[in-house]
Amino acid sequence: QVQLVESGGGLVQPGGSLRLSCAASGSIFSRYAMAWYRQAPGNQRELVASISSGGSTNYADSVKGRFTISRGNAQNTVTLQMNGLKPEDTAVYYCKLSGTAYWGQGTQVTVSS
Repeated sequence: QVQLVESGGGLVQPGGSLRLSCAASGSIFSRYAMAWYRQAPGNQRELVASISSGGSTNYADSVKGRFTISRGNAQNTVTLQMNGLKPEDTAVYYCKLSGTAYWGQGTQVTVSS
């Protein structure tokens, strides 16, 4: 059984920064790609960023240059550093073990003045 627990969400002003973390239980973490998704009210869940087991990264066009995904295999963690936040980044953010049905519970990010 794998559990994913996100933290780090909150309320931030436009232009501000937040750092989301996802802690994974279990010993399989290092073998899988990990991803961050987000879902805004009334919208479908969308991929924000992903990172392979080897550290290769991929970003949605809307966050390129502003968000950075990283992972610490020794700590079973994946992090999303979000800079230059915009109101349209407001959503619930979820981490996912790629290729599996394992999702975190989500953390709310609100960007508002």
